[in-house]
Amino acid sequence: MKRFYKLAEARPVQGGYQVQLDGRGVKTPLGAQQIVPTGPIAEALAAEWNAQPEKLDPALFRFRDLADYAIDMVAPDTDGTVAKLLTFLDTDTLCYRADPDEPIFKRQISVWDPVLAALENRHSVKLERISGIMHRPQPAETVAAIRDYMGRYDAFTLSELITKTSLAASLTIGLGSIEPDADIEQLWSAANLEEDWQVEQWGSDAEAEAVRQRRQSDFMNAHAFGQMLRS
Repeated sequence: MKRFYKLAEARPVQGGYQVQLDGRGVKTPLGAQQIVPTGPIAEALAAEWNAQPEKLDPALFRFRDLADYAIDMVAPDTDGTVAKLLTFLDTDTLCYRADPDEPIFKRQISVWDPVLAALENRHSVKLERISGIMHRPQPAETVAAIRDYMGRYDAFTLSELITKTSLAASLTIGLGSIEPDADIEQLWSAANLEEDWQVEQWGSDAEAEAVRQRRQSDFMNAHAFGQMLRS
C-alpha cells in the first residue's frame, strides 16, 4: 500500500492517547479505535508511521502490532489470554531439566533455579522441577495463585506478557521480565540456555542464528513496549 498521509501525531483523546494521520484517528485491523494508555506508547506508534517509506512496510510496525493485539484479541477475552499463558507454566522450559548425570544439568541448575526461586518468593508458591521429559503438572495452588496475579493485568500488559512468554517458552521468564528490577538480558540468556549449549558443542548455523536474532528482537521490542506502559 502506498503511503496515504503526510504526518502522524500522538494526541490525547478520551480514554488515553491515539495516533492521528493528518488529523484522522488510527483504527485497529478489526475497526476499533486504537487508543493506548500512555503518551510514550502513542509517541512511539506515531514515530513508526512517520518512519514509513512511500510504500508502507508492515514489518516496521512493531509496536502497532502489540497495541492492535491488545485491543482486538486480548481485551475481549482476558480470561482466555490468562488461560493460554497458564499452559506455558505447565510446560515451562525452566522446570524441565536433563538427567543429573548429563553435563548440561549443572548449568541448568545454576542459571534457572535463581529465576524460579525469584518467582516462588514473589508469589509464595512452589514450582515442580522435573528431570527428563515426562510431564508433571504444577501444584493446583501454584496455578491458582499465578492465575489470580495475572488477572490484575490490563490488556496491554497481557499483550506484552504473552509475546515474551511465547518467545521464551517460559511463563517464569515472561513474568520475571515485567518486574521493575528485571535484568532483561540475563532473562533472555536463561531462556536460550539449551540452544547456547548446543552451539558450544556443535557450532552455530547461519539460518538458526538468524531465527535467534529475530526472536531476540521481538522479545526486546515487547519489553520496550512494556516499559512505555509503565513509564
